Amino acid sequence: MSTYWPWWAGAIGLALVTINHTLITDRSLGVSAAWDRVLHWRRERELERMDEEFADDQALAEALAAATAEHFGTGTGASTVPQAPHEKSQSREADTESAASERPAATSLRPAPLVTQAALLMSIFLGGFIAAVASGRFHLRYDMGPGFRDLVTADSTTMIAMLFVGGVLVGFGTRLAGGCSSGHGLSGCGRLRPVSLVATAVFFGTAVAVSFLLWKVI
Repeated sequence: MSTYWPWWAGAIGLALVTINHTLITDRSLGVSAAWDRVLHWRRERELERMDEEFADDQALAEALAAATAEHFGTGTGASTVPQAPHEKSQSREADTESAASERPAATSLRPAPLVTQAALLMSIFLGGFIAAVASGRFHLRYDMGPGFRDLVTADSTTMIAMLFVGGVLVGFGTRLAGGCSSGHGLSGCGRLRPVSLVATAVFFGTAVAVSFLLWKVI
């Protein structure tokens, strides 16, 4: 009998992880994007330092207003532009405030902090390690198991080369699609985004077709 979780328990666990990650970080769960940012951590740290200067929307608006006043001046003379009636000006101010309240804050559109992305990747590794040790099934392996040897190759050099090429293709496809099975499959499909539904259908359909060819045809 298999010692893996039943499918429904795994689905509930993934849903809880995705929901908690979104609520805590206010960002979508995406492993490939996190991996890309952690690999380029120097560039990301520089971008974060630049973003810190504009982290406060109110301070940014005040700074822009001050710079505009300094550049164009704030003359005290009577303005030649006709003033709008008091009622119309109040209605315009109300419309502006309502529009501003409907717009998302600039800080919510920024990517998650780099330390959050690194913690996500470390949690995935540590979670798998703890689960394997707790179940008593942890042991180091240097091959892909008997199924891979029987269907693909038993030569270690060829296996390493194929895994490397496969990893490159997976990374290329992930960046081309703008997400992986976590970004599209969990977060995107959970939000019913059309692009995520199409992407998930394509790479899961491809996986099913390749598995069928390997196990039933070849």
